[in-house]
Amino acid sequence: MSNTSPKAPGLVPASVLLAAERPQWQEHLARFVADFSFDDLGDALKDQTRLVLLDCIGAMAAGMQEPENTALAARIARRGTGDVAAIGAGVRLRGDDAAFVNGVASTALELDEGNSYARGHPGVHVLPAALATALANDRSGKDLLSAFVMGYEVAARIGAACRLRPSVHPHGTWGTVGAAVATALLEGAGKQEIVTTINVAATMSVGASLKAMLEGATARNSYCGLSNRNGIAAWDLVASGFSGERDCVASVYDGILGEGFTGAGMDDDLGSRFEIARNYFKRHAACRFTHAALDVVAGLVARHGMLAASDIASIEIETYAMAAQLDAPRPHNVLAARFSLPFAVATTLVNGKAAVEAFREPHLSDETILSLADRVTLREDPELTALLPAKRPARVTIRLTDGRELAGETFTNRGDAVDPFTPQEVREKFADLASPVWGAAHAARVLAAVDDLDKAADLKGFNGLLAEPAIKDR
Repeated sequence: MSNTSPKAPGLVPASVLLAAERPQWQEHLARFVADFSFDDLGDALKDQTRLVLLDCIGAMAAGMQEPENTALAARIARRGTGDVAAIGAGVRLRGDDAAFVNGVASTALELDEGNSYARGHPGVHVLPAALATALANDRSGKDLLSAFVMGYEVAARIGAACRLRPSVHPHGTWGTVGAAVATALLEGAGKQEIVTTINVAATMSVGASLKAMLEGATARNSYCGLSNRNGIAAWDLVASGFSGERDCVASVYDGILGEGFTGAGMDDDLGSRFEIARNYFKRHAACRFTHAALDVVAGLVARHGMLAASDIASIEIETYAMAAQLDAPRPHNVLAARFSLPFAVATTLVNGKAAVEAFREPHLSDETILSLADRVTLREDPELTALLPAKRPARVTIRLTDGRELAGETFTNRGDAVDPFTPQEVREKFADLASPVWGAAHAARVLAAVDDLDKAADLKGFNGLLAEPAIKDR
């Protein structure tokens, strides 16, 4: 007689679990993904895809110059090299190693693109794995772009449909599924193989700690690298005959890493709404949650001129919950500084903008900045939190020692889909990141290659450009 009364709370009998059917969205989404071609997109979406890919490359190349990332690429190269560029490191690695190293580098400067609806960064979770796989299979530039769009689509849709636990960092989670789908497509997977890949990859998601970013634990940057490497491994398992759960996405995101997963909308508007069109680009070199307040501060400075720290009595910020969490005013290292809203505001006011260098020494120990950060107070406004994910709001009030108050608010961030940077601004951002790595002339060659990527019969030349050593290493 079947035991239908489990003794442990929350334990569901196997007979009940095994009776569940595979959700229809998996079949619908997999069919769409398997049949997709880059040619299906209009010109605007093709341009958008190239811009997102370009932005990811800029973030990887610049992030690779961080000492720990340079050392990681060199260390892995000592164990064996390969054909795939570790972007900005001047070495070529085995495909899965390159996917790992490029993924790690991509998030180091907090300048990687993202998607507000997915609440994370699909592009850099997909591109390293897709590039490695496309090269291994001698695929064309158009093939790479097709797989990149679809990996992004699947990852972002899962991210939007799930509610991660508050203690879980989104990096390395649902991005693993996107990396696996892109990998599978580039190796010719059909619909049923894609369904299996989605479910195998879900169980290989990283249990990523959110606290790492608050502490400035740079191991946090590995999450994206692991997502790319695990995505490749997931497809290797499927291609070798391994099977997955019937609905592992729900298992992981509705009970392990997440507190809820709504699969009902996973296949909505397929072919008419592409998640890559709803992305955002970043110019502030800090956590996206700081950007609303930083945009307001930038606007106040533009209207009133630069403010001396000694003239500021206090700064009050009302914003949404995740931004208000970033309240530690005196970060102890570069990564923690990028996740401190008080420090980000203070260093922006003192340095004029939230550029990469504004979060490094000597600014981390500049008492003028730190004292100003101590005068910043944060408060969550639940009404602002309720506006997520469509809006990312903040109100800022700067009180001056002469009694004046400067106040402003925003409900969107520059770079959002509703307030986008122009294509030229995104290209200028790439030049700003890539030129110090390779020199302006080589950065321009990479940009031109991305512009023509869908015309490339293979990726050998493109990979060669990305494998160029940094100026400092020549």
